[in-house]
Amino acid sequence: MKFLTAHDVIKHLYSLPHLHPKNDLSFIKRILSSLGDPQNKVKTIHVTGTNGKGSTSYYLSNLLQKAGQKTGLFVSPYVREFNERIQLNGQDIPNSDLVKVANIVESKIELLQKDDPNFALVTFEYETALAFEYFYLNRCDYAVIEVGIGGQHDKTNVICPEVSVITTIGLDHEKIIGPTIEDIAHEKSGIIKSKKPVVLGNVPQTVLPILLKKANETKSSVYLLGRDYTVETTKNIQYCFKNHQIVFAKRPLVESYDIAIAVTAFYLLHLPLEEKMIEKAIDQTNIPGRYQIISKAPKIVLDGAHNIQAMNNLLSFLHQVKNKDGRLYCLVTMMKDKDLKQVFDLFEDQDKVTLTTVPYSRAAKLNDFPAEVREKYAYDANYCHAYQNLKNKLSKNDILLVTGSFYLVSAILQVEDPINASARD
Repeated sequence: MKFLTAHDVIKHLYSLPHLHPKNDLSFIKRILSSLGDPQNKVKTIHVTGTNGKGSTSYYLSNLLQKAGQKTGLFVSPYVREFNERIQLNGQDIPNSDLVKVANIVESKIELLQKDDPNFALVTFEYETALAFEYFYLNRCDYAVIEVGIGGQHDKTNVICPEVSVITTIGLDHEKIIGPTIEDIAHEKSGIIKSKKPVVLGNVPQTVLPILLKKANETKSSVYLLGRDYTVETTKNIQYCFKNHQIVFAKRPLVESYDIAIAVTAFYLLHLPLEEKMIEKAIDQTNIPGRYQIISKAPKIVLDGAHNIQAMNNLLSFLHQVKNKDGRLYCLVTMMKDKDLKQVFDLFEDQDKVTLTTVPYSRAAKLNDFPAEVREKYAYDANYCHAYQNLKNKLSKNDILLVTGSFYLVSAILQVEDPINASARD
């Protein structure tokens, strides 16, 4: 098969299965080996966590660029278009390069299939191979690699990074890497590598020993939030690590954690960069679909929070900053396999919530929401109509939050800016 357009590549990627019968790294290792192991020819930073790994990855990418490093970034989900998933120096992979790299990978797959007709990649393996090959071909100095799900068995876990990062541990994807939070911690600890430092963020005390044990076994130095580096939020964000003290513009509390994690990981690379430039790199970082403000008066916020921990952090912040004369309006859909009841328990009685859906098989429809949620909140199956209806109700002191899924965030971005495309959770 030879791809002619980026559309051909993306269509093929999403025609592939999502999982192998056996959850191991044998397939991704074989394709990478046939490519000459490009993942070993670029320095990497590996980032996992229940929440915050995407934001942390974006902050790290910006810091590396400011330090003059040619920087790759591999993240998920994408919010506007697929090309966001693979970036070079903050620019999405061009369609022409996507086609070029996909044809290289596809040719290697066809060679492997001559010896083993059953050899095939799942979607994420193919995407991972594309990213590593692209970063190698472009001679990246560093690549920031965000884990897809988990850690130990994630298809990106074929690297020996300069620094490993674990942002948070919470309940999400329990059916895949759970069911308990201890199981999830064990899985995420799999990215800690021998004698390579690991930066830990806001990790629950109940599972911290699991991560520390793995670090001890691998002789990895640990940098723990609140112990080895600190961050405080008042009118701004105050970060402290060793003899470094930097002030950043205020963001939500969880974003301050992500900033602190990213800056600490960056310092461990020992790259020269003045503190003013670090501050500038962080303050200039815009992260698509993560506390993305598209209107200021009234404030309209798009955030792809889709689990209990992320939604709790998001709503807590918005309830704090909301004007006492204003209301919080929320347009929400979620994937039907998420913890729907627990998430909706986080909304306050005075919040004006509207349920909706998006055209995707996993997206919750009316009957997928718990009965008490359906009784309490209005439902409008047309997300565009629901969004416009809520916008029309806003006064200047109100906040409109669009949340629950990156699919919904992407759909609303299309309403506001139809030039760009859609997302994947």
